[in-house]
Amino acid sequence: MQRTLFVAVALLAIVVAAVLFLVLRPQPSAGATDATQGARFVIGNPDAKVTVVDFSNYLCGHCRDHSNDVFPLIKRNYIDTGKVRYIFRDFPFGGQENVIRAGEAAACAADNNLYVEYHEALFRAQTQWASFSGEALDNYFADLAGQIGMAPATFLECLKSGKKRAGVLADQKLASDLGLTGTPSFFVNGEKYTGQRSYDSWREILDKALAGQAPGNNPGGASSPAKP
Repeated sequence: MQRTLFVAVALLAIVVAAVLFLVLRPQPSAGATDATQGARFVIGNPDAKVTVVDFSNYLCGHCRDHSNDVFPLIKRNYIDTGKVRYIFRDFPFGGQENVIRAGEAAACAADNNLYVEYHEALFRAQTQWASFSGEALDNYFADLAGQIGMAPATFLECLKSGKKRAGVLADQKLASDLGLTGTPSFFVNGEKYTGQRSYDSWREILDKALAGQAPGNNPGGASSPAKP
């Protein structure tokens, strides 16, 4: 009888300890896993050792500089060679309906397997559409789609349907949940980097990540703050 009671008490203690461990153990902080959840636009080797998550705003000048000057080198030397998986995410600031619309337009381009091309085109033409809204904005985005090989009428139908808006807003909420306060912001294997930086800086970051080394000091680059 005593032996049975001892075994029962021991089992109960094990169960209680397991429950306490699950309840009290440190919870993972927001990082790569969170930043990649529900990603819509992903390029590169799905089994790459390094994952970069890029939160950008289509009217952010520093994001434009990253897209025009730095991203093509990252793509050529790290993404196209299978070393890096790259995820694009939208981060429109409060009240930026035209940036939300730009994100919707890029998502429509993704339906034609032209997301990256359209993403880059939006940044190159940033100053041309920045002041547009409504019908004029939609027509401009449709014309831009035509310039890179899409049928403007079909593209415009996708844009006007509104079916891509939820995805843009989900990215915006995720950026807020992750505590991001400006653009561009990045996660490299869960490590947060803020601001636009040179390709040499990116090469150092990516090479360390590929070698499994800790990132060390992480000074922020130039960024545009999110507006309320």
